[in-house]
Amino acid sequence: MSERKPYPSDLSDARWALIEPTPAAWRKARLDRRPTGQTAKVELRDVFSAILYINRTGIPWKYPPHDFPNHATVYAYYAAWRDEGIFARLNDDLTGLARVKEGRKPEPTASVIDTQSVKTSTNVPVTRQGTDAAKKIVGRKRGILTDTIGLTLAVTVTAAGLSENALGIRLLDQAKETYPTIAKSWVDTGFKNAVVEHGARLGIDVEVVNRNPKTRGFQVVKRRWHTIMDGRVLRSGDRVGIEQEMWSLLALYQLLRTAMVDAAESRPGTDPDRCGFTIALQTARDQVIRPPASSWTPPTQSAPSDAASWPHSCRPVAPA
Repeated sequence: MSERKPYPSDLSDARWALIEPTPAAWRKARLDRRPTGQTAKVELRDVFSAILYINRTGIPWKYPPHDFPNHATVYAYYAAWRDEGIFARLNDDLTGLARVKEGRKPEPTASVIDTQSVKTSTNVPVTRQGTDAAKKIVGRKRGILTDTIGLTLAVTVTAAGLSENALGIRLLDQAKETYPTIAKSWVDTGFKNAVVEHGARLGIDVEVVNRNPKTRGFQVVKRRWHTIMDGRVLRSGDRVGIEQEMWSLLALYQLLRTAMVDAAESRPGTDPDRCGFTIALQTARDQVIRPPASSWTPPTQSAPSDAASWPHSCRPVAPA
């Protein structure tokens, strides 16, 4: 890698060591086919770091910092790796390593499918989006197929007007081609017989998981949370514990937002998003564990040494 200051999106040496053999072999094969024998002028790690930087920041291809290779070169590598399946191969290899680390076999045998309709921006061409009539969303629909520990095995993105069955069939085809060992898949009730029958033709037992009609409110659906949480499985193993954890996460998020807004409103014109997360977290924690106002007594310890440096609008204020 060239001498430059690292960016947060850069790969560590250990992670690059896992990835390097695949793009290095790809480039060697291309260079061997050159009749001139000309060598490459850029380092693969710099190109890969530039792609990660653009992906993480969301900037246009022509706007990367000048200490990366030329943007046209970076995009040429990206397009070639995309079209020739290099990224897909890396995902497959890293998925196998992650599964082995979790004590699983490299090749998955079971999967979970789910879809989500999302709104698009106002400047997206009409031909590239659709309407999900059930959810009343104009935009796109994305579907993922994961293994049972939440690792992504297949992805598809379409107009929102396509049915869950259409996306499910595409995902099953992708997954079966890449992972022939898959024999089981769980889906929710949005998927109908077409997906079940297509899975049977591929040798995959597709099971539709139904909600319990007698249970009101939130309930954990079998295997569903692996896609909802994108692999971040909660600590509890029973339905009641998972429900409590999810509601706690939602409540904490709301408390954080409330604390940041309250702090900002103490000084008109302050953007709540500019208040420090640490201060908001501390304020939210106090709101959770502090006794009722009638029995609250001011703490005896002094404020942190850096309190004077906090923005006025974000300084904690004792209740009246």
